[in-house]
Amino acid sequence: MQEYLVKTHHGTVLVAVFGDQDKPALITYPDLALNHISCFQGLFFCPEASSLLLHNFCIYHISPPGHEFGAPPICPDGFMPSVDDLADQIVEVLNFFGLGAVMCMGVTAGAYILTLFAMKYRQRVLGLILISPLCRAPSWTEWLLNKVMSNLLYFYGMCGVVKELLLKRYFSKEVRGNVQVPESDIVQACRRLLDERQSINIWQFLEAMNGRPDLSEGLRKLHCRSLIFVGENSPFHSEALHMTSKLDRRYSALVEVQACGSMVTEEQPHAMLIPIEYFLTGYGLYRATLSVSPRSPLSPSCISPELLSPESMGLKLKPIKTRISLEV
Repeated sequence: MQEYLVKTHHGTVLVAVFGDQDKPALITYPDLALNHISCFQGLFFCPEASSLLLHNFCIYHISPPGHEFGAPPICPDGFMPSVDDLADQIVEVLNFFGLGAVMCMGVTAGAYILTLFAMKYRQRVLGLILISPLCRAPSWTEWLLNKVMSNLLYFYGMCGVVKELLLKRYFSKEVRGNVQVPESDIVQACRRLLDERQSINIWQFLEAMNGRPDLSEGLRKLHCRSLIFVGENSPFHSEALHMTSKLDRRYSALVEVQACGSMVTEEQPHAMLIPIEYFLTGYGLYRATLSVSPRSPLSPSCISPELLSPESMGLKLKPIKTRISLEV
């Protein structure tokens, strides 16, 4: 892994690069208050994912401004980036590394930023893998909840209430635990990582997301292939269904994962592997066991769009059960 601090017109962002930079690029963008370790480690540390993703791609993990480890606080009296500014940062990152068109993977707020990026810079996006994505402006309920979190972050920092609200945003109740069942390891690890965040930096990202516009009307014109995952217990489940309904069905598919919250990448990463494998087959990319060069150009035209329809992928907009019973 190599880390780069990339200066853009809208601030400095940290990019962690994994793999051979001669390979096609896959960029990631995490959810609010997270970075690549707390948001994507579960997926990329799966051996099966390594043979599929790291074999075919060089991974560029982009952190939202001030979300990296050891980040200094960003002065709240200075420039406040909007969601458009954050999307524009991504193209500056691509230009910094000399990248052309890339594959994109984002979670919730990160999925919104990458979708906006894809709509603004269509020639720079090969495909979208979105986990519990947002595409509409905040509902009144979400807007009010975000305002509560925003005020708590600004005046009290990463207090216990904010952490609980964020954990409910990320994880299902099955892994958050209760009086009888302890928190899972992934929730405990995430709780510790939240303590290391600069609350004022999270506040700025949250403020940008709370002022986001509705992207629904532009989604039909988005013709890059899109694969959407959502946990059935995610607070953004209806958002994922709405987004799927607005995308061109010839180029999109939805996977609903049972007994899972928003962060499928951490809670049930194995549920993502087969759909991603089918999805990447449309670009001529396969597991490491097959003799296909990962250096070949990514060209989605090599296969008919119908292959990636929900029916062809065997998804049919219904939940797939991947979790075994928990022993109490």
